[in-house]
Amino acid sequence: MKIALVGYGKMGHMLEQTALSLGHSVVTTIDVFAEDAKVKIAAGDTKAMVDAVVASGAEGIIEFTHPASVMDNIKALLPTKIPLVVGTTGWNDKKEEVAALAASCGGTIMTSANFSIGVNVFYKIVEEACRLVNNFEEYDAALWEMHHNQKADSPSGTALDLAKHAMEFLTRKDTIVTNEFKARPKPNEFHVSSTRCGSVPGTHKIFFDSAADTIELTHTARSRQGFASGAVHAVINMKNLLDEGKLQTGKLYGMDDVFPGVF
Repeated sequence: MKIALVGYGKMGHMLEQTALSLGHSVVTTIDVFAEDAKVKIAAGDTKAMVDAVVASGAEGIIEFTHPASVMDNIKALLPTKIPLVVGTTGWNDKKEEVAALAASCGGTIMTSANFSIGVNVFYKIVEEACRLVNNFEEYDAALWEMHHNQKADSPSGTALDLAKHAMEFLTRKDTIVTNEFKARPKPNEFHVSSTRCGSVPGTHKIFFDSAADTIELTHTARSRQGFASGAVHAVINMKNLLDEGKLQTGKLYGMDDVFPGVF
């Protein structure tokens, strides 16, 4: 498969290595800052980005840039109708807008708070734990995450996604709180706290606490390799499922859709 990479920082380089190791080709790499990108563009020049992607003959695009530029990139790339996987986080509140844009222009997009296979397995473990704990009101719950000090958004998209998964099964929690408390938390509030430090690839921990004991579930990433592998497999699967008619164009998809029957 011919893949275009929009964003060629550390993750972009890892995505390229992963794609090549799986026997696919990276036909262009596009970035604002990276001197070794095949195409270097000015910040905000989405026309140059789109022109480079289209000229490359790409059959799929992986976008991994920055929360400040992701929406402009999505709006520019979707109309090309080339299957688009977006790894940049920080745009959860714009998903309805993106889904509407996909429907109007016929472009197809897929995203996930975290493409790591291990993290997506962790989601299922957390869901089952919440289903069990939901039977015992004496257990409170909260979530903490830690990432490297270069991460631009806080809390992580994965943490917010985990909280939403948890609250589907832990029904006494219905409100996510990400800032500091100025008063005692209410029983229905699910606290998601964040730390940024050093070079930590990503750690997510969910706590269930009672007067008698504490249960902790933790996912710790050793590197970004899991994310890179999942994103490359996602764009390949999405293209194949579209070609087979198992996915429709003009929609916004998630991990469940491009890995059917797995997650």
